[in-house]
Amino acid sequence: MEEDQNINTENQDNEVKEPISEDQNHETKHDNVEKSDEAKEITPEEKIKELEDKLARAFAEMENQRRRFEKEREDAFSYGGFAFAKETLNLIDNLERSKQILENDEMLKNSDALKKTLEHFDIINKDMVSILSKNGITPIDSIGKKLDPNLHQAMMEIDDDQKEPGTIVQEIQKGFMMKDRLLRPSLVGVSKKTEISEESKENSDNL
Repeated sequence: MEEDQNINTENQDNEVKEPISEDQNHETKHDNVEKSDEAKEITPEEKIKELEDKLARAFAEMENQRRRFEKEREDAFSYGGFAFAKETLNLIDNLERSKQILENDEMLKNSDALKKTLEHFDIINKDMVSILSKNGITPIDSIGKKLDPNLHQAMMEIDDDQKEPGTIVQEIQKGFMMKDRLLRPSLVGVSKKTEISEESKENSDNL
């Protein structure tokens, strides 16, 4: 009897354990993932907070678009005639050129006809500048001012020891502003210190 029990025990020990199949292993992993997903399931409060965040971002984007639209509308209203205004300045330029041509005409110099013509030119020029000013287009004040690259464009340097270097002493073409925007810069000549040659320096030192 005792021998039979020993034989049964040995048979149980010698039995080969059946390996776990891949399907069973996969099912076990799947069960673990499902348990993990259940543990991470989003609560209704978290879902509401997520939706609130998305809604807040959407409203912020809508507000930014509204502001951009308002800015573009205001710019279109304020500066819609920018190109037209720039072209209009050519009339003032041509009027000034015509005036200079007549003033330099030897046959017309000091004549009453020239004086009357120039007076009419001045009246027309003032009227044009006045009309532009009523529409927010104003001339830039340049003579006697320091050169400002944002408003002026230096075309030449002029020897002038009476002025600080960089002071505008000549206006070649008048510049204009359209409200707070530069319509075109003033073309100007600026002062510089007179250059002394080496020979002059030597003569000065010898004195």
